[in-house]
Amino acid sequence: MKLLVVDDSSTMRRIIISTLSRLGYEDVLEAEDGAKGWDILNDNPDVEMLITDWNMPEMDGLTLVKKVRKDARFVHLPIIMITTEGGKLEVIAALKAGVNNYIVKPFTPQVLKEKFMAVLGTA
Repeated sequence: MKLLVVDDSSTMRRIIISTLSRLGYEDVLEAEDGAKGWDILNDNPDVEMLITDWNMPEMDGLTLVKKVRKDARFVHLPIIMITTEGGKLEVIAALKAGVNNYIVKPFTPQVLKEKFMAVLGTA
């Protein structure tokens, strides 16, 4: 399963990728902002899940999610948003934009595992 992790923090990308690796997912692409994430997604239409931050330079995660959902190739792509934006209005905005699940930073690897498995329907 090919995954794409988009976050402007290299440390956060390492944490997410390490957690995914422990879950057995080794085929992980990464990008440091939404614009680069969009480019990678277009070059790799076989990506099976997008995990994105919200607050990033160039293109934020919410804009990325909306762009992904407008593209027929990715309309069913599972998306998890991981962000410091934990307010009710932000969660609602992200869900309306099309994310499948939402994680507020800081989080534990267990929370990522649970949300990841829930999106895959294996929880």
